[in-house]
Amino acid sequence: MLIHVGCQIGFDLPQPVHAILMVQLHPCRLPTLQRSEQLDLSPLLPHEEYVDAFGNRCIRISAPVGELTICTDAVVEDSGLPDLQVPNARQHDLGELPHHALVFLLPSRYCEVDSELKDLSWKLFGHLTPGWPRVQAICDYVFNQVRFDYMLARNTRTAWDVYKEQVGVCRDFMHLAITFCRCLNIPARYCTGYLGDIGVPPAASPMDFSAWFEAFVGGQWYSFDARNNTPRIGRVLVARGRDAADVALTTIFGQNTLKSFRVWTDEIIAGPSLAQTSVN
Repeated sequence: MLIHVGCQIGFDLPQPVHAILMVQLHPCRLPTLQRSEQLDLSPLLPHEEYVDAFGNRCIRISAPVGELTICTDAVVEDSGLPDLQVPNARQHDLGELPHHALVFLLPSRYCEVDSELKDLSWKLFGHLTPGWPRVQAICDYVFNQVRFDYMLARNTRTAWDVYKEQVGVCRDFMHLAITFCRCLNIPARYCTGYLGDIGVPPAASPMDFSAWFEAFVGGQWYSFDARNNTPRIGRVLVARGRDAADVALTTIFGQNTLKSFRVWTDEIIAGPSLAQTSVN
């Protein structure tokens, strides 16, 4: 399966700014590229790429006063299979966890492991089978308790807020689920990327970037999604981190106004004579 992904983000800048962009595909996706990934900046600006502490590709730029447009475009190959399900994946004792997983047990900006959620986590899920069944039970709980409402998005909402308010967007669902996992000694990390309406009815709302999370059970990281709570096809990773604070698409140091935002994630369907892109 081939998937066409990309985004176009526009800003109005009343003053010169420095910025960090995290809009390119994650390095793990580079082997699946079917054509070179395009990054277009308007105006044309010099830029420097680096890899952050979590393995994400970042771009540094300095932009002048005026309009700034960031556009990426890529075609990736995907297995076309839904998220892998391994119900017997076990939970690891703390002493046998790999070093790289330990940071994903700690509190972070939006995931307050050291809050009232710790005792609540053990009360809600401590009696359940450790490992995959416990993580899935967490996803079931968050899916059933939290109401999705794009109009009530708030960038200051933490996992504890999500639990109390019982409303949020996809990042909020993941922050609560991640926090529950960490409270139960299951490493969990936040993911952002593309997830189109492949294999499911098209959503009525405009396409956006999606969030999911990965839990370390059974000796490796597996994808979970407390927002959709069903195996999905075609996740295309952009970045991973402790929570949404680590994977902001754009971090602009200075005054700016978002003027436009468009995301595409389309399966490329080969027709009888030429390839065409389905519209979601």
